[in-house]
Amino acid sequence: MNPPFVAPESPYLAPFEGRLNHQDCHTGPPEWAPGKKDLRKQLKMLAREIDQQQRMLYAQDRFAVLLVFQALDAAGKDGTIRAVFNRVDPNGLHVASFKAPTHEEVEHDFLWRTTKELPRRGSIGVFNRSYYEEVLVVRVHPEFLGGQNLPPWDSLDALWQQRYEAIRQHELHLAQSGTVVIKFWLKHSREEQRQRFLDRLTEPEKHWKFSERDVAERGYWDQYMQCYQDAVNATSRPWAPWYVIPADSKPFMRLQVATIVRDAMAGLGLAFPTSSAERKEELKLMVKQLENEDSASS
Repeated sequence: MNPPFVAPESPYLAPFEGRLNHQDCHTGPPEWAPGKKDLRKQLKMLAREIDQQQRMLYAQDRFAVLLVFQALDAAGKDGTIRAVFNRVDPNGLHVASFKAPTHEEVEHDFLWRTTKELPRRGSIGVFNRSYYEEVLVVRVHPEFLGGQNLPPWDSLDALWQQRYEAIRQHELHLAQSGTVVIKFWLKHSREEQRQRFLDRLTEPEKHWKFSERDVAERGYWDQYMQCYQDAVNATSRPWAPWYVIPADSKPFMRLQVATIVRDAMAGLGLAFPTSSAERKEELKLMVKQLENEDSASS
């Protein structure tokens, strides 16, 4: 059995012992952050490295990588996923987006719909939202539980604790089975979200992104921050860590995500398989056969 993946060091890694305070998490880039031009240049280099690592991941066929992206609206999940993985072969990348559950999905346990989308060995899977919605959005809006036809529970707090435990066990099972699990909370400020909503409203080509519900959800900002904090503290483990990424600057956010992905994959010891001496001799014979075939045809 493969050992669980252990996260690399990062200044944005949530503490494993459950001490994250969302108020201590910055949303803007630090003073030492490079300018936008340098950030984009570095991101292009990292995107190439991630592509190369995915090729080795596929060739080795031992591990899978699951990247979970969670954030409030307008944090930049879609753009980050495009920017970080735009060089990866589509055959080795699977992106799954999760919105409100369908009737079929609520007829199963809350992990069912995401389990179907888990990446196979050799590929990178990206979850744009995930099973964490069940301890984030549903916790802020417990009225959604009414449509899930769940067995009776002792209290809402007991229900959330049960779901945290289910998530921890699920992610440990994935890690022990060879899936690297990394989770990102793209954390932007309330003011930055307001500005991005205004951009969507004032630019016609962005109108399709806007929903009236987006503004209504701003009224629950503090509740969401508490739910994110609790979820991170309850489920961040060395083999399935949470990274809290400042998201007010999109170039800085994307570079941090790419760096963490690159470092995590580099830690797997990926390499293209090597041929045995016997296999190399077989390949030499094939080379001669093909060369002779070319000579004969000419």
